[in-house]
Amino acid sequence: MTDVQPPRRMITRRLPALWIAAVLALACSGTALAAASVSSSHVATKSLAGKWKGHYSGAFSGRFTIRWRRSGSLLHGTITLSNPAGKYGISGSVNNGKIKFGAVSVGAKYKGRVRGTSMSGTWTSPQGGGSWSATKSS
Repeated sequence: MTDVQPPRRMITRRLPALWIAAVLALACSGTALAAASVSSSHVATKSLAGKWKGHYSGAFSGRFTIRWRRSGSLLHGTITLSNPAGKYGISGSVNNGKIKFGAVSVGAKYKGRVRGTSMSGTWTSPQGGGSWSATKSS
C-alpha cells in the first residue's frame, strides 16, 4: 500500500491563500466586535433619559428616584432621596458608559457605570460616602 500525497508544489501554492483567508476572517470579526461595542455603548447611554429608581448605602442609606433629561453627553434632572428626605437638582455627564453627576446644593457627588437599564457606583458627600445602584423604571 502506498500513501498518496499531493505534490509539494500544490501545498506551497495553497498556503498563502489560506493565510489570506485567515487574516480576512480575523479582520472581519474584529470589525464586527468593534461595531457591536460602539452600538451597545450608544444604546446604554441613549436610554438614560427618563425615570430611574434605586437605593444607596453607606454614611446614609435609603431609596432614591432620579428623573434625567439628556442633551448629548450632558445630563440634567432631579434626585429625590428618602434619607435625608428631599428633592434636589442634579447635573452630570456620561461618556463611554461612565457616569458622573452631583447634587450641588448638598455637596453630593456620584460616579459609576451605566449598562443598559442599570447603573451603579459610589457616592461621596461632606458627611461620608457609600455605594448606589439603580434601574430604569420607565
